[in-house]
Amino acid sequence: MNNTKIAVIIGAGPAGLTAGLELQRQSNITPVIFEEFSQVGGLSRTINHNGNRLDIGGHRFFSKSAWVMQWWQDILPPDTGELTDNCLLTRSRLSRIYFLRKFFDYPIKLNIQTVFNLGFIRLIKVGASYIFSSLFPRYPEKNLEDFFINRFGKALYLTFFKDYTEKVWGISCASISPAWGAQRIKGLSISKAIIHAVKKRLTRQSLDNQQQTQTSLIEQFLYPKYGPGQLWGKVAEQITQGGGTIALEHQVTGFLFGDEKKLVGIKVLDLTTLMEKVIYGDYFISTMPVKNLIQAMGNAPPDNVKRIAHELPYRDFITVGLLAKKLKKNVQSQSVHDNNMPPDNWIYIQESDVKIGRLQIFNNWSPYLVKHPEHIWLGLEYFCQENDTLWSLADDDLLAFAINELITLDLLDCKEDILDKIALRVPKAYPAYFGSYQEFNCIREFTDSIDNLFLIGRNGMHKYNNQDHSMLTARFAVESIIAGHHEKHKLWDVNVDDNYHEEK
Repeated sequence: MNNTKIAVIIGAGPAGLTAGLELQRQSNITPVIFEEFSQVGGLSRTINHNGNRLDIGGHRFFSKSAWVMQWWQDILPPDTGELTDNCLLTRSRLSRIYFLRKFFDYPIKLNIQTVFNLGFIRLIKVGASYIFSSLFPRYPEKNLEDFFINRFGKALYLTFFKDYTEKVWGISCASISPAWGAQRIKGLSISKAIIHAVKKRLTRQSLDNQQQTQTSLIEQFLYPKYGPGQLWGKVAEQITQGGGTIALEHQVTGFLFGDEKKLVGIKVLDLTTLMEKVIYGDYFISTMPVKNLIQAMGNAPPDNVKRIAHELPYRDFITVGLLAKKLKKNVQSQSVHDNNMPPDNWIYIQESDVKIGRLQIFNNWSPYLVKHPEHIWLGLEYFCQENDTLWSLADDDLLAFAINELITLDLLDCKEDILDKIALRVPKAYPAYFGSYQEFNCIREFTDSIDNLFLIGRNGMHKYNNQDHSMLTARFAVESIIAGHHEKHKLWDVNVDDNYHEEK
């Protein structure tokens, strides 16, 4: 008689794959994973377009968690100079802000270049408003605008935060919960940036001594030679070799309840055959968007939970990949290449006359992402709503629009300098912190009451987690399952009390 227990895992992104591998490492529970897309990795998958690899959103492999750092290196060892394909490269980090058609260091440095770029009068306003905000902070912090102004002053907020943040979320910072800032910005402030700048002059940073550094300020990070999808593909191989199952292009459409506190199975639609089947299991781990999860539960959730979930907001994401012969020469680009390629991993576009939010330069993540190193492989990132005007553009129109934006920004001479292009749309990329999110605790109370259901990951928890945070939620879910208890507070505490930061 086979007494093997089954853990049904919805989603083969970092959270789902981590849960699957940890179940195999720590127990006899068999993971059965269902993934809606045609490849594993979720937002951390790598798209190969004509030999040029595209990283959706950019993924620095650095974490405050020693467990996560070691976990990655157990899958792909750090490069030792032996020219192996399966390794993690150590990469230098550089992100800058593009504003007034000029490059600004990020974090902002009070140096001659910054004074020249901003102008003396604007710089005086920045300093005065920061002093004012330090003396007269806004309390209680009612929204994200209050959060930014308290830490950076109103002038710096208006100069470097407002336009970019509102591009990302599509609404005013005054309408966004300060919880987003508390999760993503945390302890970062002007004073922290200044202290870091002083320390940087006194010590040389390495991967080993960055653990006490704000993640937005780190100097180095690990990165898979061929993009994040390389690492997650290796994890998937280990799971299947260990007896687990990963079914791609399978969409979860329903849930079967034994009673109100226990799931017994799911309904799954095979997107290639359009055949639906029922899969039974003992434990259920979900990384699918909370909106879709509650909808798939039919009449089981209370009416208020169904309403809140239906109204949960998301921001959707477009990446346009452009392969360029060269960029337009800019005296501030610091390029040492004949093709005028800047040295940045990505550039925050603060300009209000274009829709692009960030510009990735994939060559600087890993030179092996680019088929021909003399070319520049760019990722233009747009934040939008599914089915809005930008999202609904035909691919040819979207690609032409993106090329014209680079020309408008004085970063590209002409469209003839573009050799190849691709448009990629990602729905529900960013769970948003406004609207019915203010009532999210009602959803959490309902899902937590289902003993054998564990929500993990970014979309699974409607929480703007980074890759490593998603992995930690998976780890704690597995530990709860193995321990045989239903306590889930530890999962929700991930990325609340630590000092981690990724975004601008």
